[in-house]
Amino acid sequence: MQSKKHDIPQPLRNYNKSITVALRAVLFINFAENQWVMDIKNVLIIEDDNPITELLTLHLADLGCKVVSEKNGLTGLSRTMESAFDLVILDVMLPGLNGMEVCRKIRQNDRQTPILMLTARSEEIDKVMGLETGADDYLTKPFSVREFIARVRVIFRRSEEKARYSTPLAPQISIAGLEIDVDKRKVLLNGERIELSPREFDLIVLLASNPGRSYSRKQLLSLVWGYDFEGYEHTVNTHINRLRGKIEADAANPSFVLTTWGIGYRFNEDL
Repeated sequence: MQSKKHDIPQPLRNYNKSITVALRAVLFINFAENQWVMDIKNVLIIEDDNPITELLTLHLADLGCKVVSEKNGLTGLSRTMESAFDLVILDVMLPGLNGMEVCRKIRQNDRQTPILMLTARSEEIDKVMGLETGADDYLTKPFSVREFIARVRVIFRRSEEKARYSTPLAPQISIAGLEIDVDKRKVLLNGERIELSPREFDLIVLLASNPGRSYSRKQLLSLVWGYDFEGYEHTVNTHINRLRGKIEADAANPSFVLTTWGIGYRFNEDL
């Protein structure tokens, strides 16, 4: 004789129902936490430590990422030129070419791809150097998996927000003898080529594209560096000073990049 629903004791039916509800809740929470990374993200890891690479690959896969890896700085750099990535995870100490140089060379042609730098060096100057060469974030070994995942999520979220809200830049900007070719990343002043670092170039493009608009140091860090910790705001001052030294006739009395006292910097709107 087949069992009927009413043959199952009421306490057992209630228990089964509770388990089902709990499982559904867990599945919903997991989906809600990870739905923003459902689109496949392509990630390149340039790291010569196999256990670290394997660990990061495992957890990135849980976020819906497709991961490739290289152990050498030179081969890693070549891979960035062959394929597009949503994130590059870059160790500092690498054979072939160190991570700082790899980062610098990537930024000569690509200012969009986020770079997360890994290093065993914890001194502030090392972090500043990494950020100034073009890294978007910096993680010191040893680090927890939870912190790594949190930083990766922030980088992906920031990239998606920039893509959603950014406006296309004019391919060329010409103001008072200053000519900027955005696509070729070239700057001329009165017809002469001016050599700018990747960050200096990104700064002048942002400011010159929005003359008269004042940006705080924190805003510049977020928009140009993709890094928003207040402790590194002084790096903006350093880059502005270097930029002025290259494009201003008198860096002490600038005509292009002006200081907005109490706020930050702006491009002269009266030129």
